[in-house]
Amino acid sequence: MEPERLVVGRIAKAHGIQGEVAIDVLSDEPARFAPGARMFAGDRALTVATSRSHHDRLLVRFDDVPDRSAAEALQGEELTIPADEARALDDEWSFFPHQLAGLTVTDEDGRTLGTMDRVDESPSADLWVVRAHGREVLVPAVRDIIIRVDLDARTIVLRPPEGLF
Repeated sequence: MEPERLVVGRIAKAHGIQGEVAIDVLSDEPARFAPGARMFAGDRALTVATSRSHHDRLLVRFDDVPDRSAAEALQGEELTIPADEARALDDEWSFFPHQLAGLTVTDEDGRTLGTMDRVDESPSADLWVVRAHGREVLVPAVRDIIIRVDLDARTIVLRPPEGLF
């Protein structure tokens, strides 16, 4: 079985002729793309040689990606790290999105409401997207609604407002 991986970025496009790529960063860990950092594009191991900010993206040059042609071959690839290398979260109410995907969502009485799909970010609170009865339900990630998350039991218990589901 392949180890679980955490997506930390996506290669948007090649940049210049020296093998740099523009990356959409999906990690809030600044050191994730520091020189020497290791990650994967598919099954290919990559090591960061240099990185720098450029507009709303990061420009990264990897060892073994010597030119534009090699960089173009990586376009669209997700950059991943082994999930066990992700930093531990300090707060019991903090979760990585990949930890929540696929969990069964129930109400306080144990009735199944749906399945956790993904987390969408918003300015006031993250929105947990639950697939329920063929539609997406957006659940604000606030403690008044989310009662408990049990990663071992793979369940999320909600106290949804009337009419949400």
